[in-house]
Amino acid sequence: MSGAGGSERLEEQPEERQRVVPPVLALGQEGVLQELVLGAGQPPDPGISEEQRRAREEWEALEEIQSGTGTNRGWQLERSRKGERTCILEGRRVRPQLQGEQELALAMAQCALDDSERVHMRILQTIYRQLMRSRLGCPRYGAHWEQLGFQGVDPGTDLRGTGMLGLMQILFFVLDSRTLPLAQEIFQLSQHETQNFPFCIMSVNITRMVIQALREERLSRECNRRQQVIGVLNDLYAAAFLRLFHLWKGQHGTIADAGFFLKELELSTKKKPRQLLKSLEAYMSRGLQPPSSPSSQIHFTSICDPGVELEGDSQLI
Repeated sequence: MSGAGGSERLEEQPEERQRVVPPVLALGQEGVLQELVLGAGQPPDPGISEEQRRAREEWEALEEIQSGTGTNRGWQLERSRKGERTCILEGRRVRPQLQGEQELALAMAQCALDDSERVHMRILQTIYRQLMRSRLGCPRYGAHWEQLGFQGVDPGTDLRGTGMLGLMQILFFVLDSRTLPLAQEIFQLSQHETQNFPFCIMSVNITRMVIQALREERLSRECNRRQQVIGVLNDLYAAAFLRLFHLWKGQHGTIADAGFFLKELELSTKKKPRQLLKSLEAYMSRGLQPPSSPSSQIHFTSICDPGVELEGDSQLI
């Protein structure tokens, strides 16, 4: 465990303002993921049934990501993950125009951190600099990741069940000017002498809960209302982290309370997502910081643009 005053490790839990533009549009090189989000759905083929057409479209979208055709190979799906096809093809309740974006979110959740992908490394560097409030980068491996609340020297080993979506949600949390102060306040609490907890492991657990809520169709109504998926996932992630922060701070939680708090949080993400989101809206309305960069406008171009150099890039290994 990385917080001050403790060496225990938190056991990971089992997997379980309307916006128009999805917040993750430039994650891949040359805008391919933007095409995946905005280009979902083709004209219907009168020769097949509606159910067959939708199934074919959904699977073809997945195969495009998996094959790496025109994409950054770091976002390829793992064909060996049985059951994901069933999850994607059956019981879909979001509107057809949102299915491509939902598939993108699930694809990111299956994508492992890849050292050969420069975008992945830049994401790690940005998360480190934002949480540590540093202008310097850091090596790819090392004990400095434990300071952020990973369980070891390699953050990639803690992303089981969430993949790169786990990192992307931390990135969203620390880049949005509305949520950055909250992220830094939670991170500060995670370093407390007696109330410490592993920030990034908590984050991964929250992302896993959000993914499970999406898979169980708990978020379809909110996604349809807002006409997007990833923005809802990001806001629910932030709302759940806010709830955890209130529980931990208000009840003077310690690492011994982590299991209880996470169980309560998992129930809330599944049963009361709208209530969590309203709590986040109320918290933001109190004005921690002016909403100069709402999540709907975060394209992460500063991370993905090959022409932009992050401090510390030369230290990547």
